[in-house]
Amino acid sequence: MQRLTSAAVEHVVAEHRCSELLIPSSFVASVERSWLAKEASLYGRFDLAYDGHQPPKLLEYNADTPTSLLEAAVAQWQRLEETGRPHQFNSLHEKLIERWRAIAALWPQSSPLHLSCAKDSDEDRITVEYLRDTALHAGLEASFVYVEDIGWNGASFVDDDGTRLHAWFELYPWEWLMREPFAPHVATATPCSLEPPWKALLSNKGILAVLWELFPNHPNLFPAYRCPDYLGASFIKKPLLSREGANISIIDRSGDTQTDGPYGAEGFVYQARAAIPQLDGRYPVIGSWVVGDEPAGIGIREDATPITTNTSRFVPHYFD
Repeated sequence: MQRLTSAAVEHVVAEHRCSELLIPSSFVASVERSWLAKEASLYGRFDLAYDGHQPPKLLEYNADTPTSLLEAAVAQWQRLEETGRPHQFNSLHEKLIERWRAIAALWPQSSPLHLSCAKDSDEDRITVEYLRDTALHAGLEASFVYVEDIGWNGASFVDDDGTRLHAWFELYPWEWLMREPFAPHVATATPCSLEPPWKALLSNKGILAVLWELFPNHPNLFPAYRCPDYLGASFIKKPLLSREGANISIIDRSGDTQTDGPYGAEGFVYQARAAIPQLDGRYPVIGSWVVGDEPAGIGIREDATPITTNTSRFVPHYFD
């Protein structure tokens, strides 16, 4: 899946299609430059539908600000040890530490790392603190600053103590950063950033239609289009920039199901209906993690409805 999504970004950049994925004109050059320079990425999570029989299929790619990381990397590993089960696909913690070391080697010498999220999300803060812990284990100098407390001194971004941001991890969506009042400075003077600007192309669900355009009938993809005309009477309607299952609609002959939220004005992508099995009254979705370009583990979330949201349960897994 990582190979397919990388090819999709290569295509979008080469064919100058960034605007189709809602990249503002002032950021197109930054996104293209970021990809062509192969700026390093830290991690991502592919959400997959799997019924135990057919190949797993991509529901979406949480490429820019994926969460449920602490649950996948630490909590379910502790559960494995508690139960004495023998096997779990989970090398997230070790790979994150290795990845920080590899990325830091690309930065200017001795660049400290700042990690950020917004003030109104406890989940994001916990995720960032866990990532900061892995960075410290990798030997990096790493500190936290809220996005709202970052300032501009006329030449560079600084934290609340006035220290320049040389290397910056932001658990804050690029589509938001690109539209903030300070966006012109972000476009021209961004520090070494994680995730890099090209990840904005993958966090837009319009990439699902690009993937199907480039790899039609691929066994790990659902048909996806920017209009519903090719999907019949049953399909999924997803806003291009929605998060955590917000504003998702299941269109079906028996009646529509949808979740609330603030998204949709930006447009939609339409995807074939996923065959998510119902097990004990729950619909499980597999989160398949990558660190850099390497698979690093899975986690499972399940909900009482076929739409996974930020309140869905996290379920540890093991292989027997």
